[in-house]
Amino acid sequence: MSVFSPRTSALPLERRRHRRARVAVAGRYMLENKQEFPCRTINISPGGLLLAAPSRGAIGEKVVLYFDTIGRIEGEIVRHTLDGFAITFAMTAARRDKLADLLTWMINHDYVGLPEDRRHRRIAPRQTASVMSLPDGDHAMVQVVDVSVSGVGLRSDVIPPIGARVEVGRRAGKVVRHFEGGLAVEFSRLIPIEEFDEDIVL
Repeated sequence: MSVFSPRTSALPLERRRHRRARVAVAGRYMLENKQEFPCRTINISPGGLLLAAPSRGAIGEKVVLYFDTIGRIEGEIVRHTLDGFAITFAMTAARRDKLADLLTWMINHDYVGLPEDRRHRRIAPRQTASVMSLPDGDHAMVQVVDVSVSGVGLRSDVIPPIGARVEVGRRAGKVVRHFEGGLAVEFSRLIPIEEFDEDIVL
């Protein structure tokens, strides 16, 4: 049973529909006047979040947020607090389901306090074959072990040195770790959450 089961409450509809989880994630947000500020989530659900933020904006104002793990989110300010504000998300049902899965993973794996390189959920994609482009222009066939929004584990007969710049499929990154029979690559840019599922092709 999902941790985000419905509950009854006298709270507004958006907050009734989804149970909020206490997850602290640092990020940035942009108000309608294009000003950007740092922020941190206090709690979050697939329907919205409560944010600690230095500039609150106006009720009803559109806001764009970006978090490394969660990605880009758009929403509307619905309530002010002493330290920030609450927003309701503007997203498709499919993306809301993916966010619910991500939040469940973060809660079950005690996300807050994990080492930085293990904070991103890892999945095993259905398509495991890929091509790694090497610094000298050569290419090597690789097998994807697992992938997160920030990197990928590969099995390969060719092992570039740590720090080498490579491309896995179309995604650029650098080698950050070796393990028996393979290597780990950290992407230069995070995979957007809307592209991150078992059908991803690297």
